[in-house]
Amino acid sequence: YASSPENNLIPFTALGILLLIIAALLAYAGVRRSLSHAQLFSVLCLTVSALWCGSGLVYILVGQGVLQPTELRSSLVPGLAAFTLALLIIGVVAVLVKKAVICLIAVGISLACAHQIASLSAAGFGQSATAANYLLVCLVGVYFGFGRLLSTITQGKVEPPGTGLKKKAEVKTEQNQGCSDAVSVGLVMNLLSASVLACPLLGVVPKLSTGHVPWLWTAGVFQLGMCILFYRAMDTLAATFYGFTALLKFAEGYSALLSFYSIQPFSPVPFPVVFSVLFFILALFSCQKNLLEGLYQLFFVAYCIAIAAQPQGFFQGGTEGVQAAIFVVSAIMLLITTFNMVSTTMIPTGQGCFKALVNRMQCLTLRAHDKELHAPHLGYSKYADAEVLGHACSVLAAFAITATVGGRNPLSVLILPWVVVAGGALQLLCGSVAFARGKTFESTVFILYGVMWTVWGLTRYGGLYGETRGFNVAVGIISFMLFNCLVTAAALFLNVAWFAYTFTFQLILISFLLDAVGNLPYGYDIGVTIIFGLVSFYCFLAHIFNSTFQSPQIPLGKPLVKLSGVGGGAGVCPHVPARKATSVQQIAEIMKNGGICGMPTDTVYVLVAACNRPDAVVKAYKVKKQAEDRPMSLWISSIKQLEPVRHLLSPLLLDFMEAAWPSSISMVISRGPWMDIFGLGEAAKHIGTPQSIAIRNPDCSVATHLINLVGPIAVTSANPTGEADTTHHNQVYAKLGDKVDGVLCDGPSPENIASTVVDCTKIETGHIGFFRVGLIPKSKVLQIFEEVQRRHRQGRTNPSFEYDLHLPDTQRDLSSGDTIQTYLHTFSFYAKKL
Repeated sequence: YASSPENNLIPFTALGILLLIIAALLAYAGVRRSLSHAQLFSVLCLTVSALWCGSGLVYILVGQGVLQPTELRSSLVPGLAAFTLALLIIGVVAVLVKKAVICLIAVGISLACAHQIASLSAAGFGQSATAANYLLVCLVGVYFGFGRLLSTITQGKVEPPGTGLKKKAEVKTEQNQGCSDAVSVGLVMNLLSASVLACPLLGVVPKLSTGHVPWLWTAGVFQLGMCILFYRAMDTLAATFYGFTALLKFAEGYSALLSFYSIQPFSPVPFPVVFSVLFFILALFSCQKNLLEGLYQLFFVAYCIAIAAQPQGFFQGGTEGVQAAIFVVSAIMLLITTFNMVSTTMIPTGQGCFKALVNRMQCLTLRAHDKELHAPHLGYSKYADAEVLGHACSVLAAFAITATVGGRNPLSVLILPWVVVAGGALQLLCGSVAFARGKTFESTVFILYGVMWTVWGLTRYGGLYGETRGFNVAVGIISFMLFNCLVTAAALFLNVAWFAYTFTFQLILISFLLDAVGNLPYGYDIGVTIIFGLVSFYCFLAHIFNSTFQSPQIPLGKPLVKLSGVGGGAGVCPHVPARKATSVQQIAEIMKNGGICGMPTDTVYVLVAACNRPDAVVKAYKVKKQAEDRPMSLWISSIKQLEPVRHLLSPLLLDFMEAAWPSSISMVISRGPWMDIFGLGEAAKHIGTPQSIAIRNPDCSVATHLINLVGPIAVTSANPTGEADTTHHNQVYAKLGDKVDGVLCDGPSPENIASTVVDCTKIETGHIGFFRVGLIPKSKVLQIFEEVQRRHRQGRTNPSFEYDLHLPDTQRDLSSGDTIQTYLHTFSFYAKKL
């Protein structure tokens, strides 16, 4: 209903705002479904969101008079052409995997875009077909939304055909594909920018203009979003690639924006060669994922060389020709990637070739990529390391400011996007990711330098600097220098590479200061920025190489200053996956030799020591600096481990244990001679209080298997006293350091709530109390206890101890002084039973 042959039923500005609102909602839906592995649906949502976002911005520019209505065709056609092809590819893949609803929506919008292009070319032609296709999309959308609502209300009992988002088999297939939906969306954005730049070459539009800026910057913003998703997926290489391509989109959009001010852009000829080198290195290392991805990235190497070869950059035929090739290749990559994402039949992409080649080289060893086992000293994080992209941005910003403006308008020289977007915006993104990653120092550096590059780029190359030099500008630069002095001092404790990185940036700040006061020596600024660029390039190369290969490693140097407790992570204890039986055996051997380890449970992570190693129990107590109100507890794998001392425990208590365990219920019972069987010795005083002790049988297969191998264990929470509970295996080492001898890794805790602690010291009176209500509610515990009491009133015994009726009374009535004889009779009975 937006337009008709006679007049526009909705004003352009209002239409644009409506489309932006819808685009934001679709983007939110796409990201949420991406995180829950409904990947094809996510690709469709994000692609259509980008379409509405770009279209909406163009309509707003026309409505506000920035663009003339006669320019609407040349502004919309390149973007609509790209989305026509992209949505058609998504629709074809949806047909192949039998996703009827997604297919109808994708193909419907694709045909609508195609007919809209026709209507823009010839007035009155194709508008009815455009409306019909969008009406079809509306009807399918209503059906799909109603179907999902009905499925939710009936809890999945009623689900109309085609409205199901995922099945168990499909989720398993898609989870193996990592973050493929983000790859597909990133490829669509490359397709979009390539279409915009190739259209002038093909004569579809006269030239790159202001009306194309919304498409290019929409592609850049979406690719930054995909960059963050890749960091969440622990895919550093893909995040770096789409950070690079987002930078290109912003530079292209900036060049197109200059036409609004009638400024002819000038590209510094040698600089884009630096970008091509970074792209080439990234393409080589991306081959470890698959060869097709590495070859695809080589097209961007050619694109950067084409920019460097022509002074007008994006406006000349060579650059536009390479983008035409990228358009074709991106469409092919989109088809292959999207199909492989959702299909069990895979199109070959050369996956595994890089690994096979490296395995033949004895000098190289690939690093095992397990996102659950990365850098334990940093704690748990959902993000990968961002140093590769951060250092690459420093390289680009440093070499960009070596270009001289001369007598030209500063805005016309294409330095601003490289300095402000690469050195500023992308470094701020890297700093945020590093902060979420737990790397405080790296986060501080990237954010501080990002702010500095942004401020300096806007003042010097954004037309804000002008002829103003003197004290006002110098004061701001001096404040940055003081901050950087602190950063440089902190780098002394990290490694030589980071110290050189921060120190050479201090030299750049000095050049900024000298320029502000008008005393800059000739060539000094170019010299120090080249030095900083080379140091940044070394750091970029070292991080991308070291993240790929286990050995050899490109050295970053040792800390120049060492203090106790500084430089964590140099010698990390074994972190082994809990899903492997051999890993549990490895941790068991460490504990048998007197080690203390972190272990997952049915609640949070705990620190454990074998009870038959009193030295380990004492060590665990000292590591924790245990408070008197948080004593250690005793864990068993089964109530069978209490059979040798059953005569010393209340029958009602034993029945209650049998009914309540295994579970997240800890029972506080009275101390007594029964504890001597566990071999605690003098370390027994560290478990429980002088009057009582907490005992538990956890509902966790990993924990019970470990206790079966080691015997009963002493347990405390895996965090210093007074701190929050530990909910991920990487937090164990981050909180307790090298005092831990091993960690069983099982990812995030299933529950972030501690166990329920029940007071059973007066259970014989028929009453239990509660020290803490945790995962198991109080009502559930009382229900179990009442059931046990009811059985006892009816005279029913615990099946686990029925053999007790067959033992002689003399064995059942032994005094505490005859404990050893009791054990001998019990073990003799076991032997006969076996």
